[in-house]
Amino acid sequence: MTRNETLIMTVATLLATTAFAQSSAPHLPEYAKTPAELAAIAPTGGAGGSGNPKVQVVNILGDSSKPGPYAQLLKVGPNASIAAHHHAGDRIGTVLKGTWRFGYGPEFDKAKLRTLPVGSVYTEPSGGPHFAMTGNEAVVVLITGNGPTDTVYENPADDPTKH
Repeated sequence: MTRNETLIMTVATLLATTAFAQSSAPHLPEYAKTPAELAAIAPTGGAGGSGNPKVQVVNILGDSSKPGPYAQLLKVGPNASIAAHHHAGDRIGTVLKGTWRFGYGPEFDKAKLRTLPVGSVYTEPSGGPHFAMTGNEAVVVLITGNGPTDTVYENPADDPTKH
């Protein structure tokens, strides 16, 4: 095989591999919902859920337990406290309603909480421990990421699903 033929074969292989990789990657579906339509979606729990009875997880796009993009609404009741935990995969949160108090670290520490009003954006890096709480009002947070994800408490005794 000549040098030119080898080069052509290499380029063809790279193009075919790239095309295959793009065709097998999860694709974002066409999706549009009004606030009223989103409010009508029942809580689903599932992967990424804290197990806290004051937290409702509403999967609005995708399935966080499977590979691919997902979006969830976290509806957190008043006076809730969520112990330090982490998730698989990077996640981004946007506060849609209420005042979210959010902090980073392996233990719940009120001194490390940031007050995040409506419109605030924060990250939950993959494997990075974080914790949160609400005050006297309910909070709604939009979480987006790529699955699969999970919830693992830093102290297994804090996991409400184990009680």
